[in-house]
Amino acid sequence: MIEERFASRRAVITGGAAGIGATIAKRIASEGGKVCVWDIDESAIDQISDQHGNISGIRVDLTDEDAVLQAASDTAQSLGGLDILICSAGITGPNQKTWEYSSSDWRQVFDVNVHGLFHANKACVPAMIAGNYGRIVNIASVAGKEGNPNAPAYSASKAAVIGLTKSLGKELADKPITVNCVTPAAVKTAIFDQMSEEHIAFMLSKIPMGRFGTVDEVTSLVTWLASDECSFSTGGVFDISGGRATY
Repeated sequence: MIEERFASRRAVITGGAAGIGATIAKRIASEGGKVCVWDIDESAIDQISDQHGNISGIRVDLTDEDAVLQAASDTAQSLGGLDILICSAGITGPNQKTWEYSSSDWRQVFDVNVHGLFHANKACVPAMIAGNYGRIVNIASVAGKEGNPNAPAYSASKAAVIGLTKSLGKELADKPITVNCVTPAAVKTAIFDQMSEEHIAFMLSKIPMGRFGTVDEVTSLVTWLASDECSFSTGGVFDISGGRATY
């Protein structure tokens, strides 16, 4: 932890009421930042807000673009601007082969992981341009680089996150706004509840270090990317996979 690293910074974290997003929210708040978590779980929002004075929250369905635009407007008004966006919200979808995958499950994964992230990026950029500063960190996955079998929608959606990050980073490269993403290997959080034991074992077998990543390890990388210190990296893809990623 770096004391006051985020002093005067205003951050939005999607999926910020639980899992990796909540740990990131607490780290930024503990280092002086003001945080608004956007999450679908109202009770979890209340819990994290009650525990931390620098954290507030809004219930937001990221798949609803109008709701996201309104949340961005409300957050910028309440915090006095927006400096940081971290997109942590995501779902895995079922573990099935591509030819057995239902179209409804496919659409649901893309609605949250791609469309929801796009809505958040799109909604927050204008406030960053107005403030002449910004840090965006999108959480993708090593599955977006390599493609996990029996996770076609998840793998494809995270590849889309990587592509969007690279595109937006180049679009904003003439401004003091950076856009990067991280590609973790599996990190054991509540999202594991959405996966089969077979799929969890497969993911572990692919990691040369022989263990899953920790929430704190991912948080340390994300918060560096969200800080003033990260000033010459944009459109980047940062591996945190225990040696799994090959590029």
